[in-house]
Amino acid sequence: TVLPPRGFGVLTTIGRKSGRKRRKCIRAIRRGERVYIVSIGGARAAWLKNLQADPGVSLRIRGGRFKGRARELGDAADAEQAMTAYCGTVNPFDYAECALWRKGRPSRAKIEDLHRGWFKEGIPLVVELD
Repeated sequence: TVLPPRGFGVLTTIGRKSGRKRRKCIRAIRRGERVYIVSIGGARAAWLKNLQADPGVSLRIRGGRFKGRARELGDAADAEQAMTAYCGTVNPFDYAECALWRKGRPSRAKIEDLHRGWFKEGIPLVVELD
């Protein structure tokens, strides 16, 4: 999309084997100069492997295009802050997303539960913007 919906972004990594730019639409929650993302596919996600090889990324989100460095969360305080932001933020597009993943009518509680599951079962990361 030209302008990702609020709460989503287009992450650009450099392919670890090809050296080419690789783009992936992901859920991205910004808090100041930090953007929280989660690899819901875990360690097998190609985009995660790419940023582990080269943590320099670019991210297109509401507000513009930004360069930054991605990393896995460090300590418990970091993880708690990330979980609060990632799981506690509900945007309008999240209702459509929830309908794809959960049965029944989407609700704030279902959306937060969905995101909490992704956060706990996936690999949470932070992109620190330059």
